[in-house]
Amino acid sequence: MNSGTAEHTGGPAEGDTFDAGAGGLLRQPKAVWATAGASVVAFMGIGLVDPILPSIAKGLDATAGQVSLLFTSYFLITAVAMLVTGFVSSRIGGRRTLLLGLALVVVFAGLSGTSGSVGELVGFRAGWGLGNALFVSTALAVIVGAAAGGSAAAILLYESALGLGMACGPLLGALLGDASWRYPFFGTAVLMAIGFLCITAFLKEQPKPARKTGLLDPIKALGHGGLASTAASAFFYNYTFFTVLAFTPFVLDMSPYKSGAVFFAWGLLLAVFSVLVAPRLQARFGSLKVLGGSLVLLAADVLVLGYGSHTTAVVCTILSGAFIGVNNTVYTELALGVSDAPRPVASAGYNFVRWFAAAAAPFFAPRIEGWTDIHIPFVVAAVTAVLGAVVVLVRRKSLTHDAEELETRHAAEDSVAVFAN
Repeated sequence: MNSGTAEHTGGPAEGDTFDAGAGGLLRQPKAVWATAGASVVAFMGIGLVDPILPSIAKGLDATAGQVSLLFTSYFLITAVAMLVTGFVSSRIGGRRTLLLGLALVVVFAGLSGTSGSVGELVGFRAGWGLGNALFVSTALAVIVGAAAGGSAAAILLYESALGLGMACGPLLGALLGDASWRYPFFGTAVLMAIGFLCITAFLKEQPKPARKTGLLDPIKALGHGGLASTAASAFFYNYTFFTVLAFTPFVLDMSPYKSGAVFFAWGLLLAVFSVLVAPRLQARFGSLKVLGGSLVLLAADVLVLGYGSHTTAVVCTILSGAFIGVNNTVYTELALGVSDAPRPVASAGYNFVRWFAAAAAPFFAPRIEGWTDIHIPFVVAAVTAVLGAVVVLVRRKSLTHDAEELETRHAAEDSVAVFAN
């Protein structure tokens, strides 16, 4: 059996009862719900600072370019840490890796709230990124291995956590940040501490895989053409994604409450389209057609966002959540199913590539604005979305062949995993 399935992460916690035959999205063991709940808070940390970016800049006497480094340091460390997550979890176990990641987030989120300068805050966000990488990548493996209903249900549950976290993060940032930009960081530390307690209580120790993951295994996995193509396309897409997430708040220039409301609506669309709409579109048109079409529509959306009026920019920001939700689901399924690498290793290699774009976009967008004007960062973001679609188009035969070849095998593995649960 593929070590990325139940063999790698173990089944549900002892004492959990559910009908494996029903295997619905909502019928999951306690261990899965505890992990998914903590994942919601982990993803909240990504968009948490969105509505308070202008407030942070004002409070710490920093420029937009300096504040954007909060995202750059976070995702740069997250990208590099992807090479470490499998190495660590295959040696100390999934549960301990999750707890280690949560503990690091609690510490560094709390320290972020005490920052006296933007440099300190950027440094603490880097530590936060390390903890988040350890947690998020391991959480996906745990959910895929322990969820009822196989990998399809697990991915939808994971994307639900991502969407809900992306929606609630800006809302929490706005509610707490209206009083002080420091409070959202303290609030996140408290929520992650609660997640730590839930994982401790409900998730039993996970069996270690027979083969330990090496530091370079995720890089070697990228030698597979299908996975490399998925990662390359996702790299371009993520540059667009995080231009919207990290640069748009400065363009909208709204109060924390109003900005939080905009990104809350954005996150709701992301959640709905990733969980409810994307699977239906895939079933009707196929994953690659859906992905290519969604990337082109996202490119058009951000282009209008950059050149439209303030009201148009708000509408396009919210609407982008729909395309981002569809893309996230399709990319995750491709990354986990397109190669013969164990799923945690494939996921680490894929995330290693794409998170570099998440680090690059917040760094370059304000600088491109300084070199040109406020419209050009969105032109660049539109171009990168189209480049992501071009990769899918050029590599469609390889992606389709590789995915179909492995689909039957992964379905069989999921059936065995569900039966074992």
